[in-house]
Amino acid sequence: MSRIQPTLSKLAEQRRKGLIPFITAGDPAPDLTVSLMHALVEGGADIIELGVPFSDPMADGPVIQRASERALVNGVGMKQVLGFVREFRQRDNATPVVLMGYANPIEHMGQQAFIAAAAEAGVDGVLVVDYPPEECEDFAAALKASGMDIIFLLAPTSTDERIEQVGKIASGYVYYVSLKGVTGSGHLDLEAVGSMIPRIRRHVNVPVGVGFGIRDAATAKAIASVSDAVVIGSRIIQELENTPRDQAAQAVKTFIGGIRTALDEEVVAA
Repeated sequence: MSRIQPTLSKLAEQRRKGLIPFITAGDPAPDLTVSLMHALVEGGADIIELGVPFSDPMADGPVIQRASERALVNGVGMKQVLGFVREFRQRDNATPVVLMGYANPIEHMGQQAFIAAAAEAGVDGVLVVDYPPEECEDFAAALKASGMDIIFLLAPTSTDERIEQVGKIASGYVYYVSLKGVTGSGHLDLEAVGSMIPRIRRHVNVPVGVGFGIRDAATAKAIASVSDAVVIGSRIIQELENTPRDQAAQAVKTFIGGIRTALDEEVVAA
């Protein structure tokens, strides 16, 4: 069984919000990935989104594109990504891990082979940006049969029909892309996000995480007030770009720790 639903259910019982950081596997160096994953958990992450490097990450802005490029230069592909998860599981068998990426590496490996390998490694969920919900019901069913969730993106432009289709097969959580555009771009409109979440919840029975454009503790706290979880990616990659390798793990732990403290302030106040 996936670790995602129990994790988010426990947070809801505690009236706390989920914190879901993203890093690209293999960036800034393959030998740092697992230590960065542990550092994120130590900082307060509830779920880790681990990016699978891809040469044409069309939904990602320049920051995550650079991360993918560095990882590919470092020779990191799907096999290595699953190896990182397997190594992470040697010390941490509780924190959910979601692989986030694109269809090509999965299709190259073969869907059934990927599902078997991901389940064996200890993956909990898969978010494939370019698998539309109308065309991947079999893939979703196969994932669920192997104890993994399928995560979908929803956007400000998503129609009620698309949201309803996602609601039929999504599990774990859905990821609401709060901006029109790519990761790390634009400025968040909290009022717009707040009005979209009820529309999503009319059709979707899993928690809603919000990402794209969340860059600091104040914004994360504001988004958490209208969602179930906060997803942060580009800002963490930037932190890694500006930090010496030997300080990388501590840097992301400190950054995530600040976000975690902000998210928990309302619980303490209540």
